[in-house]
Amino acid sequence: MRYTVTWDRDAEAELTQLWLDAPDRAAIAAAANAIDRELAVDAERRGEEFYGDRLLVVRPLCVTFRVLPRDNLVIVRQVSRLAPT
Repeated sequence: MRYTVTWDRDAEAELTQLWLDAPDRAAIAAAANAIDRELAVDAERRGEEFYGDRLLVVRPLCVTFRVLPRDNLVIVRQVSRLAPT
């Protein structure tokens, strides 16, 4: 199933701040774009269950998101940067 992926205001603000603070802005942008692409198809199967939402890691980012199948919509609710490994 195909989904429209949106980021709520808080997640957008978090992503913007992560990008502004990042020494590797291209990596942040690439991960955010990959998240959008991955969640656009079969989002209900992506990531893992996380307290009623779902959690997806696309290094260096980690997002929580909610899938609304009736609306064919995915809402990214939170984003954070993972520590380097």
